[in-house]
This record gives sequence, C-alpha cells and structure tokens, in this order.
Amino acid sequence: MKAHVYVTLKTSVLDPQGQTIHNALRKIGFSDISAVRQGKYFALSLADDLDPQAARTQVERIAREVLTNPVIEEFTYRIEE
Repeated sequence: MKAHVYVTLKTSVLDPQGQTIHNALRKIGFSDISAVRQGKYFALSLADDLDPQAARTQVERIAREVLTNPVIEEFTYRIEE
C-alpha cells in the first residue's frame, strides 16, 4: 500500500518560488498559465496488511504533525492499495 501526500502553501500565503516560475514560463512563451503554486510531494510505503481506515488515520497524522507547517501549509493525500 502506498500513500501520496501533497503539501502546498495556503492560498493566503505568498509563494515567491511559484511567482518566479510563473514569470519564467511567461518569458518563454507560456502565456496561458495564469498562476503557479509550488509544493512538496511525499511517497509513503505502508504495510500491505494495514487496514484502510488505520492507513488513512496514520497518513493524516504524519502529514499534519511531521510533513507540514500548519501555520502556512496544507495537505492532501491519496492512498493506493
């Protein structure tokens, strides 16, 4: 079982790296892109015999307590069985 965790800055937080990427894209001709937000991606390998509900609980706790700074970041995740 694998969990994919995506961490991004909250929309209320300025994203200078995303803005720099957006500006670079416009300069090289990608004018249809209206905004860029950057983030982090984590792939977690979970025990195959872990109950799906326990997996969700564990991944949410790891994401909330370890992988994100809750003041400025938020997360989403998906689990593959």
